[in-house]
Amino acid sequence: MVIFLGFLIGFLAAIPLGPLNIFAISQSIKHSFSRGFSVGLTASFLDIVYCFFAIIGISYATQPIDELIPLMKFIGAVLLIVISVQLIKQSKNFERESPRKNHYKAHSGPVMIALLLYVSNPTIYTFWLAVAGIVTAHQGLTHAVRQPALFALACGCGSAVWYFILAKYTSKYQRMFKPKAFRMIVVGLSTLLIGLAIYNLGTLFIG
Repeated sequence: MVIFLGFLIGFLAAIPLGPLNIFAISQSIKHSFSRGFSVGLTASFLDIVYCFFAIIGISYATQPIDELIPLMKFIGAVLLIVISVQLIKQSKNFERESPRKNHYKAHSGPVMIALLLYVSNPTIYTFWLAVAGIVTAHQGLTHAVRQPALFALACGCGSAVWYFILAKYTSKYQRMFKPKAFRMIVVGLSTLLIGLAIYNLGTLFIG
């Protein structure tokens, strides 16, 4: 039951259209399935880490995290704008990934960007703390290592399945896109990222 619940939570939590999903889509469309999926795998790995430490007692760090939220929102917004501008520039060149290309170099960039997008998003911290509180209260999940590790691993597997489906589906139709259509899609995705950045900055003054 705990494993099934973890898988379901991980899968559903990964679905909403946010910076990581948008970035994964852009990488799948512009380059390849593996580039898009590498973004998702990075997020899934971090899901496991965050979920595990939230359950075993990292909640004592809630206060320091709360104090850092404004700075994290600002850094996250700047990062989103920089990535958006870069994606728009890259959209001018419609190139598909060459099979001979150095895959380590090709994937290290998206992985690092995914890592930065994840850790600079303050809502992720509060989400996993909330999940930890719910499952420990209602599912009787102990603070010992085994059960939290299994639950966190299930959450990561759930989100990985979503990112696999997302990258596979978007990369499947990659060759159907003409350069103009490709540019319009990437510009549209980049505009969404800029919108999220503006929203983050707005919450600093409103919220």
